[in-house]
Amino acid sequence: MTPEELNAARDRTVPDVAAGGLRVLFCGINPSLTTAATGHHFAHPGNRFWPVLHRSGFTPRRLLPSEQSELLPLGLGITNVVPRATARADEVDAEEFREGGAALTERVESLAPAWLAVVGITAYRTAFGEPRARIGRQERTIGGARVWALPNPSGLNAHWTVETMAEEYARLREAASEGA
Repeated sequence: MTPEELNAARDRTVPDVAAGGLRVLFCGINPSLTTAATGHHFAHPGNRFWPVLHRSGFTPRRLLPSEQSELLPLGLGITNVVPRATARADEVDAEEFREGGAALTERVESLAPAWLAVVGITAYRTAFGEPRARIGRQERTIGGARVWALPNPSGLNAHWTVETMAEEYARLREAASEGA
């Protein structure tokens, strides 16, 4: 992608990969410019979502962002807290996160997934007013779905490796499989 193509994607939205009754609806922070330019979630080359999803056992093989529709038959989907694309998540302010959290709650009520998995603890804390939330299963439900906060798979999140993220995502997969 050229810098011009990426810049033209600023503030675009990307359609959700979603359907009613999913096992897990993964929720990103907001689309990257690469995601907005391609129309494929977690499309930035440095994003580790797709390898982590596979290593955690959610998918039978590593999917490419362009194969995102293959998630639906697996009972999985993707949405975002904030729909507009930015170069960096820190371009989204707290008010926009809170507004995104309210809109996400309505979307989750409509789609009725069993689990909502927010990939980014800071986004979760801000969007839902949970400043002490930690990675893992949350006590609250959102729109009727149980909630799990996952580490952000962005390549900028150096605190988590692919392996340690896959372990946390696998904990969610096990809970979603058990119906717990």
